[in-house]
Amino acid sequence: MSVLAKIEEIEAEMARTQKNKATAKHLGLLKARLAKLKQELMTSKTGGGGGGEGFEVSKTGDARVGFVGFPSVGKSTLLSNLAGVYSEVAAYEFTTLTTVPGVIRYKGAKVQLLDLPGIIEGAKDGKGRGRQVIAVARTCNLIFICLDIMKPLGHKQIIEKELEGFGIRLNKRPPQISVKKKEKGGIHITSTVPLTKLDNDTIKTILGEYRLNSVDVTFKEDATEDDLIDAIEGNRVYVPAIYVLNKIDQISIEELDIVSRIPHCVPISAHHKWNFDDLLQKMWDYLDLKRIALVWGSSVKHNPQKVGKDHVLHDEDVVQLVKK
Repeated sequence: MSVLAKIEEIEAEMARTQKNKATAKHLGLLKARLAKLKQELMTSKTGGGGGGEGFEVSKTGDARVGFVGFPSVGKSTLLSNLAGVYSEVAAYEFTTLTTVPGVIRYKGAKVQLLDLPGIIEGAKDGKGRGRQVIAVARTCNLIFICLDIMKPLGHKQIIEKELEGFGIRLNKRPPQISVKKKEKGGIHITSTVPLTKLDNDTIKTILGEYRLNSVDVTFKEDATEDDLIDAIEGNRVYVPAIYVLNKIDQISIEELDIVSRIPHCVPISAHHKWNFDDLLQKMWDYLDLKRIALVWGSSVKHNPQKVGKDHVLHDEDVVQLVKK
């Protein structure tokens, strides 16, 4: 049985299993097995996990923003109008077949923009070269999830599922869980907060699936099975995301007011360049870039040299603050 077939079989079993205290241990086991299979799929040589021709783009600038979305939602138009880079635009699917890079300068920072080919449902499993696209998205400091404002919720959920399936956690922080292997001594579980979503049997079942029989596990938050699995896997990427709701020129003010309530969203019109100021400001906020200083003197190797706030100055060093 292929890895994809095994994944589908486990997902089907999870879907028909009622979630309650009696099934918590079994569901935890299934989730752990599913995560292992997805990791196998991600790292397989034949599965297209790498960037591939036309997908890998060298990093430049201070940050990288990837445009992810279904075909024909306006990613290419957005890139063209933000960065002045031409990416073929047409009203049919799969116009962009490679990663198209662009650069924008904002508040003194140089930000690389990547227009990624449109993904479809099943991208994480290789459909439409989606796994290559998502692999590039994993390298981004911020993801613009570009949505057609006429159908944002359905596509939003599909894209989130595809990215989650490839180890990308959107607008989340790493779970506050420590998993330390040891030579012997069995499993020792401690927690600084009450665990309401996990019990010791489920924790030990998940650890057993990963053959972690001697390990110290410390919980500093009320974690779930998924959080524990993520902590064990240790290869998740935690990326901020902005939902770019495009084509606001096609809806009413009342409809715009409703969709604007979606968390982490910015409504725009890529074609008319509407609301770009808000989008760029939110991009700046979510990138959380640190402003730097230029230093001349004996504390640096090059004069001048960019340094961060933790740099230790020497006597008579000269500092220039760069406003961004």
